[in-house]
Amino acid sequence: MHVAELIQRKRDGGELTDTEIAELLLGYAREDVPDYQMAAFCMAVYFRGLSSAETFALTDAMIRSGETIELGKALGRKVVDKHSTGGVGDKTSIAVGPIVAACGVPFGKMSGRGLGHTGGTLDKLESIPGFRVELGLEEFVDQVRDVGLAIVGQSGDLVPADKRLYALRDVTATVDNISLIAASIMSKKIAAGADAIVLDVKVGEGAFMKSEADARALAETMIELGRPADREVVCLLTDMDQPLGRAVGNALEVREALETLRGEGPPDFEELVLDAVARLLALSDLGVDEAEGRRRAEAVIADGSAAAAYQRWISAQGGDPDEGALPTAPVVRVTSAPRDGHVGEVAPIAVGLAALRARDEDAADAAVREVAAAYRLDDGAPQTRPVLIDVIAG
Repeated sequence: MHVAELIQRKRDGGELTDTEIAELLLGYAREDVPDYQMAAFCMAVYFRGLSSAETFALTDAMIRSGETIELGKALGRKVVDKHSTGGVGDKTSIAVGPIVAACGVPFGKMSGRGLGHTGGTLDKLESIPGFRVELGLEEFVDQVRDVGLAIVGQSGDLVPADKRLYALRDVTATVDNISLIAASIMSKKIAAGADAIVLDVKVGEGAFMKSEADARALAETMIELGRPADREVVCLLTDMDQPLGRAVGNALEVREALETLRGEGPPDFEELVLDAVARLLALSDLGVDEAEGRRRAEAVIADGSAAAAYQRWISAQGGDPDEGALPTAPVVRVTSAPRDGHVGEVAPIAVGLAALRARDEDAADAAVREVAAAYRLDDGAPQTRPVLIDVIAG
């Protein structure tokens, strides 16, 4: 295999065969293909794109780079999963998982770290003292069976090629490409073995997909990738023109997810969580529709079962489930509005980057300035926008 020739052909708009893509990707997983060549290939894909056949081949190669799990067969139950394409303040999985588990449906998820200005679910969970994101395959299956819920990182056994490529894309400005995003997400979803998946496809200024047309294309691509593997996929197109909820930053977002499990979360975040859970329960083997799924979700929040499921889950993965154990910022700065008015807009990327940068006193002061600049003040009250834009089902 002449890697440079494959890069050149893709750079010039040509198409690669299934075998060529598999050899390239599996060679990268074995570290036979160096980072600089794979970075060049990713940039060629970023500008030239991948055909449908190439996207299927890339996804398949990622899956075949490691082991796979059939969770449903292992548990004798239909297992569900939820995944987001990434946004600012998006701690949804941390709230969705315990609610689904409290409703009696097994939830098994392989998650990722932050890309660009977005925060990753694993990064948020690792702010919980003692929490382990690395579980062996057998341990992962056992926890989903015994606890009803596990959220883990990519191990060396499951889709190792995507783990390497994911990190490379983050530092080479090749994140926001439909084929690369779709292959990355669906390889993890298929390899981890959930039978039914709800995908939260973010659209707007704070998302990787800026336009609704691109978000729809991504959703449809992921639905298509799930079909050969017999995965039921439903995509929610959701608004990311402003941060989700009121908290941005790892420990802050875990705390807000826990508040939501107690029925005390911000309305926009709570609405998205309930919508996602309702659809997951409708896809499960409970035999309920979305309306009944939502009713059950609200019930387990109200009676404390969802919060209890969170406690069991965090403890099972070695974490301290006590909210008081979450770290607090060593430096606190308060910024005030320069005049009376209403917040008309919050720029999500600026807030997301500020949260990532605020690590010491100097950085905190800079972050305060960035956050203040992210807010637009209006004289009149803004119109409330729904978080859910549309639903696309396979």
